Amino acid sequence: MRQIIECVPNFSEGRDKSVIEKIVLAIASTKVGEDGVKVLDVDPGEATNRTVVTFVGKPEAVMEAAFQGVVKANELIDMRKHHGAHPRSGACDVLPLVPVAGITLQECAELARSLAKRIYEELGVPCYCYEAAAFKPERKNLAVCRAGEYEALPEKIKDPLTAPDFGPGEYNEIVAKSGAINVGARNFLVAVNFNLNTTSVRRAMAIAFDVREKGRKKREGGSPTGKVLKDVNGKDTWEPGTLKGCKAIGWYIDEYGIAQVSMNITDIDVTPLHVAFDEVCRAAAARGLRVTGAEIVGLVPKHVLIDAGKHYLEKQERSLGISEEEIIKIAVKSMSLDDLKPFDPHEKVIEYLMVDPAEQARREKLVRMSLKDFAAETASESPAPGGGSISAYMGVLGAALGTMVANLSAHKRGWDDRWKEFSDWAEKGQAIICELVALVDEDTAAFDKIMAAFALPKGTDEEKAARAAAVEEATLYATKVPLRTMKASFKAFEIARAMASEGNPNSVSDAGVGALAARSAVLGAELNVKINAAGLKDRDVADRLVGEAAGIAARAVQEEKEILDIVNSKIQ
Repeated sequence: MRQIIECVPNFSEGRDKSVIEKIVLAIASTKVGEDGVKVLDVDPGEATNRTVVTFVGKPEAVMEAAFQGVVKANELIDMRKHHGAHPRSGACDVLPLVPVAGITLQECAELARSLAKRIYEELGVPCYCYEAAAFKPERKNLAVCRAGEYEALPEKIKDPLTAPDFGPGEYNEIVAKSGAINVGARNFLVAVNFNLNTTSVRRAMAIAFDVREKGRKKREGGSPTGKVLKDVNGKDTWEPGTLKGCKAIGWYIDEYGIAQVSMNITDIDVTPLHVAFDEVCRAAAARGLRVTGAEIVGLVPKHVLIDAGKHYLEKQERSLGISEEEIIKIAVKSMSLDDLKPFDPHEKVIEYLMVDPAEQARREKLVRMSLKDFAAETASESPAPGGGSISAYMGVLGAALGTMVANLSAHKRGWDDRWKEFSDWAEKGQAIICELVALVDEDTAAFDKIMAAFALPKGTDEEKAARAAAVEEATLYATKVPLRTMKASFKAFEIARAMASEGNPNSVSDAGVGALAARSAVLGAELNVKINAAGLKDRDVADRLVGEAAGIAARAVQEEKEILDIVNSKIQ
């Protein structure tokens, strides 16, 4: 899985647009190799004199972009002249890294610590590490790191107990201008409002108290008007709510004419969105109210909706082996995320926002076509798509047929106690489908690389050598792609066999056709391995790849025969 992290730096400038634009440009224009970052949001605040920038990308690119943002902020912002309503300690005040996909919070914490170290060593700017990146338990709390704000730094730097994790032993001109940065790692925060069928803020607040981690103050007799109970130190005592890592209040929204429970889920690993939704529904029902839907504020990682969709499918005892789009649709409908206004995942899901539509269209030229257009493109005088792409698509169809039988079996009347068994098979099938769909276009792209290599100049000895090396590299790649198609298509046999043996008997012929398609995919891709390997100069590599392909092909023929024997026995 591709690693994606989010960075949400807060800069101590919210009024001067030119300064903000230069900082954002420094972030957006950063690249590490071919990887850059995508700025998703820029939110300046005049009263707070503070701007929140949200950007995402691969870890290396995000780390570099964050560093360049700090460089530009320190160049343009002088903390000796800064005033604003929001607490702050530096030109770049907070710099959190947030895991989105393929990376853990602990890995982000290590990245945050290395970023803080680099900022101090290269720029001389002191850094405190907070939340998951904290070196000291008490510094998990940002408020502890930022205590006294910018004005307290001269004294804090001198005191070993309050000195930065990375910083000078004394207050100097660099610190006077830049202040100190709080670099951290935290989980993704999901902001969500739960819509209620009431206008009562008091009842919405009561539900918020029921569920938020902080809960409500304990009172005599449990009465909402009773005297607040104190502990031995004379402090108010609290009765915690039911949801860990959640903050919530109740309010009334004029725009919609309803009350809402407004919640920040600060730890979606501990309390996923769907768990919060179900619990708020329970708490509302206990008070005679109903949650009519939910409103996600801002952005969410894709897995938040995928996890929710799978949760509700499991509650229905329905197969989870459906497309990503369908799973997200189940999540949207189950939590009524479109209750107040249309919900478009492509405007709310971080991973979707990261995709360049033009680049995606280029990479998915074939799989975006209709069946009719795909056939016409294949039949045209263009050499691509050719047998490799067609083989990959036959593999897609083979896996899809097996997955279809699994889904039909999971939903078959009288087989309710077996839904999970078939759902697991369908999920395996969906993974194979996704792998092979990507290979449809990748095989054609591999052919294009060979053509591009042959088109390189060959006027000098140096050019000839470079061209020969490029041709060899492209040919090797074009040999390995259909080998991947063979391996992926072969996985479809396991599903076809299971569905022929155990699946819905009314669909056994579909399992058989799936096996036929998988075999054709494997053998077709083998032909592409052999013809491309013939062009390799390195014959040892060529022979090894062709030998591996031959082994897979032989096993595919045997798998097809055995599965068809099962199918025919069932039909007869």
